Formats: sequence, C-alpha cells, structure tokens
Amino acid sequence: MKKSSIFFSITFIFFIAALGVLVAYFYLVKYDKQKYTHELNERYSIVTRATLYRLINQPINEEFRNELKIYKVNLMMDNDFIQKILQEGEVLQKVSSRLGSSSIYYYKKNNYLLIESLNKNSILLEDKAYKPYITQILYIQLIFAGIAATLLLAYIVTIRKLKPIRKIKIEIDKFANGDLDIDCKMENDNEITEVANAFDHAVSQIRELNNARRLFLRNIMHELKTPITKGRITAEMLEDGKQKDRLISTFQRLEGLLNEFTAIEQISVTGQHLQKRVYRIIDIIDEAIDISMVSQEQIEQMIQSDLSIKVDFKLFTVAIKNMIDNGIKYSSDSHIKISANFRSIQFASMGAKLPNELSYYTEPFTQGEQQSPQSFGLGLYIVDSILKAHNMELAYEYSNGYNIFKFIKIQPIV
Repeated sequence: MKKSSIFFSITFIFFIAALGVLVAYFYLVKYDKQKYTHELNERYSIVTRATLYRLINQPINEEFRNELKIYKVNLMMDNDFIQKILQEGEVLQKVSSRLGSSSIYYYKKNNYLLIESLNKNSILLEDKAYKPYITQILYIQLIFAGIAATLLLAYIVTIRKLKPIRKIKIEIDKFANGDLDIDCKMENDNEITEVANAFDHAVSQIRELNNARRLFLRNIMHELKTPITKGRITAEMLEDGKQKDRLISTFQRLEGLLNEFTAIEQISVTGQHLQKRVYRIIDIIDEAIDISMVSQEQIEQMIQSDLSIKVDFKLFTVAIKNMIDNGIKYSSDSHIKISANFRSIQFASMGAKLPNELSYYTEPFTQGEQQSPQSFGLGLYIVDSILKAHNMELAYEYSNGYNIFKFIKIQPIV
C-alpha cells in the first residue's frame, strides 16, 4: 500500500485512534487499580483499629461477632483451616501500630485479615465483601471493548465505502489508454457513486461522439474517393500539356489528403487498439519507399538488417512514408538519408534550418494563414500522432546543413 494512498492514510488514522484507546485503557486500569487498593487498605485499617481495641479491652463474644458483621467480615473459628491459610496463603501486606499488627493474606481468591494485639490475642477475619480486582474492572473492559469494536466497524465500513475508488481508477486507466468500453455504474447513494456514475455517463457521451465522428469521416472519405478517382482517370485521358499536369497534380494532392485523413482517423481516439507485431525495420522502410513512389536513387539507407521493432505495420509505414515525402520535398537536393540503430531511426535531408520549434510543425495545418515553404501541413502531425500511439517521440536537430528528424525511445527487439 502506497504511503500517499488514501487507504493508507485512513488505516493510519484508525491505527492511531486504536492505539490511543489502548493507552487510555491501560492508564485508566492503572489509576482504578490504585484507587481500589487504596479503598481496600483504608477499609482494612478501620476494621483493624476497631478490632484491636476490642481485643485488648473485651473478650470475644457474640456481641463482638455481630459488630464484625457490620464491617462485612466473618470471624474464622476452624483452627485447622486457620493454620492452612497462615501456611499457604500469600501475605499481601503487614502493618504494625502501637496497639498491635495486621496482615492481609490472599488464599483461594479470598482475602483474610490476621489481627494480633499487644497482649498476644489474635483473630483471623474473612473478608466477605472482597471481590478480585479482575471482577471490579469488568465494566471498564466492556466499555473499552465496545469502543474498540466501534472503531473496527467504522474502519471496515469506511474502507468498504472507499473500495469503489480502486474500480474507478482501473476504469480511468483503461480510458487513458484509449479503451472506451468501460462500465463503472454503481447503485450506492454516496459521493463516490455520484463521481463514478458521472464519469461513466461522460465516457458514454464521448463514445457516442467518437462513433458518430468516425462514421462521418468514413462516409466523407468514401464519398470523396469516387469523384477523385473518376477525375484522375478523366485527367489522364486529356492531351499532354500544362492543364493536364495541373489537373493530375491536383487530384494527386486530393488523393494524398484523403490518405492522410484515413491515417488521422485510425490514430485518433476511437477505442481501437494497434495491431502490433514484430517487424524488421528494413522491411518497414522498403514498404514505405514503395508507397511513397520516389526513386531509390533519392534515398540513401544505413540500416542494420537484424534490427526489429514491435509496431502496427500499416501505421508505422505511413509515418516513415511521410518522413520520406517531407524530407525529399523540402530538401535542397531532393535526397534523404535514412539510418537506424538501437537508439533511434533518423531522417536527414539537406536544407535550411527550420525557423520554428518542432512543436509548431506537429500541429495540424500549420501553414494556415502563415504560408511558408517550410510548413509541413498534416505530415508531421500524423507522424507525431503515430509515434505517440507507439510510446515513441519525434525529435529534431540541425547539423552541418542537414535537417535531422529522429524517431526516439524506440524499443528494438533483439
């Protein structure tokens, strides 16, 4: 259990409370025992003084026995039993005075008071009112047992009421990982239940919005694909010339945008999971080169052939394809160098240093109103999104006239 956990804090608080109750119990028992002993000694002192006066001045008679009953003590007459008590009993206390002495004996859960006068007269009295201290503190034990039981019950109830927090955390973690198929509805009537039900309702709304958004994008892309394809075919039928090249370039751009939107739809928060498998990096790069439709002469590769990573092949290929397209498009010599090792995958192309921070170019449609030949539109936004989905990062540096983009935090499979 983490020390910062609310469960740890509550357990600690109840532990301190229980410890406080235990300490209070021992202090109260100690005080009560001292009080009990003091009262017992005071009572025996009164009985002893009264008895010594009678032993010195008067013989033991029926009147004397009746007076003893007032103090709730009984005169012992069985000599054999008296000797047994004096031999086997435990002497708790012995007090001497100018009139004589008194000794308290404990024998078989009873107290006996031996009183001896100066003239050597002695009697043994049985304390009929004596009750062992364990009996006296029974009510204290019952009270503290009730307090302890109440504390324990309160702790159990509190922990049970907070237990749904663990379920909410698990569902939130699933939500953070893009899984919208969660259910944390609860029936109890408390604040935690209200939070859980509000979160569940919010996720349901997000799930419905995402489903509607995904359906809308797919319908739009489906509807756009047909006229773009027909337009491209029609443009190819025109006679060679400037207008034909412009039309073909326009339709190619539209087709490229449509593919980019497809990639965006795949990597957005839609509740889908990446289809990760282990692939060789060199195979992924070869596939990216094929779909980018650039010449092999424009690409220089320095790849370790045995280097593999676990990725979604289709999406990761799109990321590398975008890096190749951007690298060649914005390089001064229409060439790009691709290298990969156990630390990163690098794309280097000759050209001027980017005037803005990398974060500027990873935003969608960065050219907007600020038209710039260095603007990368959706390309780097898609790359950055794909890398984040794979727990990787996109980095940039400028060195010796080269713009160098890196896929870092890759986890190669050896």
